[in-house]
This record gives sequence, structure tokens and C-alpha cells, in this order.
Amino acid sequence: MKVLAIDTSSNTASAAVMEDNLLLGEYILNHKKTHSQKIMVMVSSLMADLELTARDIDIYAAAVGPGSFTGLRIGVATVKALAHAAGKRVVSVGTLEALAYNVPYAEHIIVPVMDARRGNVYAASYIWDGGLKEVGAPEGITIEECVESCGNFLDTIFLGDGALAYREYIEEKLGARALFPHGAAMNLRASSVAAAAMDKAKRGETQTYMEIKPRYIKKSQAEKDLERKEESK
Repeated sequence: MKVLAIDTSSNTASAAVMEDNLLLGEYILNHKKTHSQKIMVMVSSLMADLELTARDIDIYAAAVGPGSFTGLRIGVATVKALAHAAGKRVVSVGTLEALAYNVPYAEHIIVPVMDARRGNVYAASYIWDGGLKEVGAPEGITIEECVESCGNFLDTIFLGDGALAYREYIEEKLGARALFPHGAAMNLRASSVAAAAMDKAKRGETQTYMEIKPRYIKKSQAEKDLERKEESK
């Protein structure tokens, strides 16, 4: 089974192709948020380098959230178009779930943290137990609430751009109980989306291209502005 996965949910844009348990190729760009301009170029270059066509892919996958509202829409729309054109199934992968796949079969609780600005984060908690199990569902909370909720855990692995942004605070509160992986494992990456999608596809958790959609935790600024306008009428 070949999976093509895309992640444009944060500042990092990436595309990857995995066949069974083998990563065939991955492009990652962590430079400015120009996903609408770059993601299809990355996918096209990756497919050309691997000498693959759209119909060679069995499953298309995308990180569907939480994350940047615009970024999520770009990634989901791209996968929709590719899967529709090739007549293939798709898999939705939670962004925080994909981050947890960066540290496969770790012994400790894993807390992926995405920076939502102004002291807010998107966070969840997972543990490997015969597969990745969700301990705490994804939510939008403050970094203080995130760290406090980890107070009863023993050693905890933090990763993601939120863990980078608030590492000093996390270490101050949790000390040696807070663990951080190396730099490459801190970033969102499409290869982890592909690995998660592979597991989901094997369990039959696939969709049509029309069913995949972003998963938002907080309302976008545009939605908030529209609500204010409606209330003021």
C-alpha cells in the first residue's frame, strides 16, 4: 500500500510517500507560510523523483487539525483534488496525533503542543500501548493549563512548536519530568501523517474525497468577525 500524505497545518509544509513501513521520500520546508504556492510543487517534484503517477497511490492523507485555519484548508483541498482526480480513498489524521507518531513506541506519555499564540496552545496526550492510544483529547488551552494537566504524569515527552516556544516554562514547572526529543522530531512532518494514515487505512478508517474536512478547535478570526457583524445588526 502506498500513501501520499500532506501536512500544511503549521509553518512547516511537507509531503511524503510511504509504501507499507518504508518511507520512499519526503519534502519538508520550514520557511515562511507560503503553502498555497509551494505544496503542489513539492508534491509534483516528489512524485516525479519517485517515478510515480497519481494512480500509483492507494491512499491520500492530510493532517486535518488543529492548526492554522488557512493552512488546514490548503492541505485538505489539495488532498481532495488529488484523490478525486485519481479516484482513490482518503484518510484524515489529527495533527496532534501525527506529532505523536514522531516518537514511535516511546515509553512515556506524549504531549504534542502546537503554539496558538498569546499564551494559548493546542494540546493532547497519547501513550503507545499496542498502538497509539489517546489519553487526553485535543483541546485549545493556555500553556499554564497544559502543564498543570501534566502534573500527575511521571516523565512526559513534549514536542511541537508549542513545546519549543514554551520549553523554559515547561522545564521550570516540571523539571526533569519534562522530556524533549531532538530537533527533527519536534516539527510536524508528512511522514508521520503517512504512518498514522497507514495504520488507519489497515483498520478500514478511510473516506471519500468529499468527506475529508478540517477539524477546527477555535473559531477563525473571519468567523468571529462575521458573528460580531451579525450581532450588531
